[in-house]
Amino acid sequence: MAIRLTPLALSLGLLASAPVAAADIQAGKNLHDQHCMQCHDSGVYTREDRRVNSLAGLTKQVRRCEQSLGLKWFDEDIENVVQYLNQNHYHFE
Repeated sequence: MAIRLTPLALSLGLLASAPVAAADIQAGKNLHDQHCMQCHDSGVYTREDRRVNSLAGLTKQVRRCEQSLGLKWFDEDIENVVQYLNQNHYHFE
């Protein structure tokens, strides 16, 4: 028995496998500058003994800071800040 894929089925399959929308780096910078810089300067990102050593670790740290500050960021806000920090300071793959 052959399975026939219609154009609609093919399109839905492609959408399901598409990457998540690209982060908004400028929005991440704005959130970072407004909230993160209240507690520390950018030196925390570049010091030799930094605690964040991976993209997953960076995401965890941004979430931890967001919760500590009592912010109500959406997942996309966290991703925007993570990508801003990664692009400008960390450079993880």
